[in-house]
Amino acid sequence: MKYGKWLSIGMVAVIATVTAACGKAAETPNAGGTDNQSSAPDTVKVWTYPVHGKYEDDIKLLVADFNKTYPNIKVEYEVMSWAEGPKKFDVALNAGNPPDLYFGGMNGQYVSTGLALPIDSYLTDDIKKDFLPGTLDTMKFGGKQYGMPLYQSLWGWGANKRILEEAGVDYKKIQENGWTWDEFLEAAKKLNKKLPDGNTQYALVTDGTSLDFLDMITRNAGLVDAVDEKGNFIWNDSKIADAVTFINKLVKDGILPKETVALQPAKRSEMFYAGQAAIISKAIPYYDVMIANRNKDIDSGKVQGEKIEYIQLPVPHSASVKGYGVTTGGGEGYIAFTQKGANNEQHKKNVFLVMEALSGAQAGNSANELALPFVRTSQAKAFEGKGLAKEINFTVSKKMRESLAPQVALSIDVDKAAKLKQYREQVEKPVFQALLAGEKTPEAAVEELKSKGQQMLR
Repeated sequence: MKYGKWLSIGMVAVIATVTAACGKAAETPNAGGTDNQSSAPDTVKVWTYPVHGKYEDDIKLLVADFNKTYPNIKVEYEVMSWAEGPKKFDVALNAGNPPDLYFGGMNGQYVSTGLALPIDSYLTDDIKKDFLPGTLDTMKFGGKQYGMPLYQSLWGWGANKRILEEAGVDYKKIQENGWTWDEFLEAAKKLNKKLPDGNTQYALVTDGTSLDFLDMITRNAGLVDAVDEKGNFIWNDSKIADAVTFINKLVKDGILPKETVALQPAKRSEMFYAGQAAIISKAIPYYDVMIANRNKDIDSGKVQGEKIEYIQLPVPHSASVKGYGVTTGGGEGYIAFTQKGANNEQHKKNVFLVMEALSGAQAGNSANELALPFVRTSQAKAFEGKGLAKEINFTVSKKMRESLAPQVALSIDVDKAAKLKQYREQVEKPVFQALLAGEKTPEAAVEELKSKGQQMLR
């Protein structure tokens, strides 16, 4: 999921064209016009999104700085809305005319079109070394590099510090060492209670409309996905039963609200803000900034409610999973494309130059604004001492990134990835929702997940 969605869903598309400066291009090898430095400017088209609240300011400055070095490359960019942008991109891709650079997560279906552009030949050793270990891999498919990330998304749990302290839950120990399912269940006994106004304070709240919660729990049962990185179906042993049984216990014991199956993400957040839930699932590090801004609005009278001090937590794990636990997430950044029938090598090099400019040191402001660990050493250096996240939470985010689960869909072939997507929508989602609603027993849920998985993913 894109972090900018938390503030930017529905934003009207903004189109901005940055015209290259006049004059002779900088004397840089293999950069400039389509044929030589004296030719007309080469246009590189970029489609992006409001990655964070101030991203339009970021990209404007990044492009202006780029053109100081490469005045003969014209960068034409469009900041699209999260609601409409994906549809527009799919239409363009299917028509064989995608933009040169598109912001998003890596997807094997892009490669299957034959239009995704491998950038391995343009990546220098210095650029590779600048990226922190594992970060570039989030934009690979089939062993080839197609993009460079601006940040790595991280899904965890988040908590209301006041409620944890009142219940005597040692959140600092959890942040330092992680915690097991049993340890969470013990804490939940203290966190679940009736409030003076008659409402229930739940230990945990999540939405039941997506598979995000199921992903986090199954990965912390020791299952990277329904298939492993070789495409083998793996939801056929006791680990999937452990995960399903744990989720069922959360529902049966009232640790999750009984209406979880119908909860939308917005309602989940509303309950957390209202103090009706101690912990919220799929809490991204950006909550640190969002809640700090909400607290300012409460101080100014724009918003009514209790100010919250946010605590980032890792997802608890089964006893069979050692260490800190497993983090769900992935890389999001710029992916390179060519157009049907196009084969201009100079233009491809120029596309890469723009990608590097939009992903370099100063582009680290996106990770900074989103309270995420930086993906490049140069970014961390450029924004040292300027972090927006509280140190206590930023430290946890770095630990979470170190335990990030591999993205299976990027290592298996396109056909198997398509079948996995079908299995998730046609089997996982309805089974998960039936479990939450109490319409399926854990045993029946496990049996359906196994039997249909063996049919669809063998």
